[in-house]
Amino acid sequence: MAIDLAQLQTFLHTSRLPPLRYLAVVLSLFFISLIALSSDHAPSITTVTRWSSSKSSETWTSGGEKKAAKEAANKTAKEGPTLANATFVILARNSDVWEIVSSIRGMEDRFNKNYHYPYTFLNDEPFSDEFKTYTSGVASGPCTYGLIPKEHWGEEPEWIDQEKAAKARDDMAKAGVIYGGSLPYRHMCRYQSGFFWRHPLLDQYKYYWRIEPNVKYFCDIDYDPFVFMAEKKKKYGFVLTIYEYIETIPTLWDATKEFMAKYPEYLPKNNLADWLSSDGGKTYNRCHFWSNFEIGDLDFWRGEAYTKYFEHLDKAGGFFYERWGDAPVHSIAAALFLEQDELHFFEDIGYRHEPFQHCPKGRPSKCACNPDDTFESHWYSCTPSYKQLSKWKPGMLQALGS
Repeated sequence: MAIDLAQLQTFLHTSRLPPLRYLAVVLSLFFISLIALSSDHAPSITTVTRWSSSKSSETWTSGGEKKAAKEAANKTAKEGPTLANATFVILARNSDVWEIVSSIRGMEDRFNKNYHYPYTFLNDEPFSDEFKTYTSGVASGPCTYGLIPKEHWGEEPEWIDQEKAAKARDDMAKAGVIYGGSLPYRHMCRYQSGFFWRHPLLDQYKYYWRIEPNVKYFCDIDYDPFVFMAEKKKKYGFVLTIYEYIETIPTLWDATKEFMAKYPEYLPKNNLADWLSSDGGKTYNRCHFWSNFEIGDLDFWRGEAYTKYFEHLDKAGGFFYERWGDAPVHSIAAALFLEQDELHFFEDIGYRHEPFQHCPKGRPSKCACNPDDTFESHWYSCTPSYKQLSKWKPGMLQALGS
């Protein structure tokens, strides 16, 4: 926009305005011209969404929507807390978008708004633009989107007898076993058990925090659990424990005992084997950490002991002939291959994954949940025995100096 000064002068001289009104007109036009001038030279502000794609990953950023988050992240980098080398990991389908958005919103409100840790999304199909737009829109940290390779999901190993596996699914479905007839669920359990940390997007990270659709976080988290894990040399953290359905894992412990007999060097003396077995290792009592909430050291899964353990289980075929879940597999490995003090119960993090929840006691100003409504007090929880065997004491997090 430009103002013709000659026309302006003619107008003012012929309009016979009173002096004060004359001055007001001049000043108004002067400011309008300044605004117009700055507009002519300023870049347009638009929300432009871009993403770079490769075979295994996509990185999504949104110009307008992410401006404030980027400024906050830059401020945190300069003035805020020291961060760990960590990411949130989310395995999801496009149809999970609104449940995932809800989970991220809760994580941001309770914790990540102050830290801006990145989110890593994994899917066996390409993520939709809708999924990327809405998830990156609520996340304060960078978001990356990875495609899972077919050899990790969607293809059974060559040693699996397809007829035997199909019959097992049919029998379990008829018996009413939860997800007993589902092949996709088995692929998911196998992937979480043996492959998620192998995705190239996770190569750069040491720690991860698993997030699932439609979970809730009840309490303000006023410290950094990732940094806590690093400083205290923890390898695996959990909130809920539960017994596994025996119908899904009838031979898992037999396969585990075979591995232990072959590789006794992977078993530290001060492990939590007694939490897994109440009869000296003869049978598995089915206790496991509920793995929909995990904060862990990726190097544990990358390590020799776990790698060989997973390969042993995979060859046994139980992911397809039965319905071995990642929760008992992760839990057995953590309890057997780690020292007791390398595991951690995050008693202060309030969390719900339907239909169970953990609500901390003694945090009325931090939590929005009923401390009497907590799964730990349920007979189906293995947390009391964990506390007893690990010599857990109330307030141990504070005693550890978090």
